[in-house]
Amino acid sequence: MPDPYAHGHHESVLRSHRWRTAENSAAYLLPALAPGVSVLDVGAGPGTITLDLAERVAPGPVRGVDASADVVTQAEAARVASGLDNASFAVDDAYALDSADGAWDVVHAHQVLQHLVRPVDALREFRRVMAPDGVVAARDVDYEGVIWWPLLPGLAEWLEVYLAAHRATSGEPAAGRRLKAWAREAGFADVRSSASVWLFETPDDRAWWGGMWADRALQSSFADNVRRHGIGDQATLERISAAWREWAEHPDAWMLLPHGEILARG
Repeated sequence: MPDPYAHGHHESVLRSHRWRTAENSAAYLLPALAPGVSVLDVGAGPGTITLDLAERVAPGPVRGVDASADVVTQAEAARVASGLDNASFAVDDAYALDSADGAWDVVHAHQVLQHLVRPVDALREFRRVMAPDGVVAARDVDYEGVIWWPLLPGLAEWLEVYLAAHRATSGEPAAGRRLKAWAREAGFADVRSSASVWLFETPDDRAWWGGMWADRALQSSFADNVRRHGIGDQATLERISAAWREWAEHPDAWMLLPHGEILARG
């Protein structure tokens, strides 16, 4: 049974997942890629990063796996549309991957470890399926480090509610700062850390990111988890949604999301 996913798979969530590319979400990994390298992409979601990686390493095999069968179906449709024949998608379990020991040159996980109850156990499993001279690459946001302008009270409420709802559901929303420690605990001998950010500040950025969160606050599993765990009520969620729309419309609005990254070997 997979860990509960704090975000769920509402359209507003997948809208943000489809925006992700290798360039904006896995730039730290790209120098380690070359034609012929094999890649396992854990928690691949709708597959946009997976397919970007497949283009870069072709003819190397790339497999995207996710716990959600519905999302895997969407990713496979995207693969068919792309025409890439070195990529595939399947349902799988991050704690018990359907891969042989040492099967993959690269095991990649983007925004995955933050949602797992046992991230160290998952990293041990990634290490099991990593080739002896391979690498595990992981990147996760650190929500406790998010900063924005203007300082709208509704966004401060959003962050407090989000952190509580995420932790009440499963995982650690401030995962970015913990990746190095988790990898060392999982037994990796060589862990290289880096960091990068997502910045949303142009009118298009604000309309997309703010609109996505305004919808997510009312309609996604985030909203369900807030109510189920008694963290807030419908009025709370409506205030948060309105704050996101206010932020999106403000000409000075700016938001930065910091991410931790690791390349773990050995």
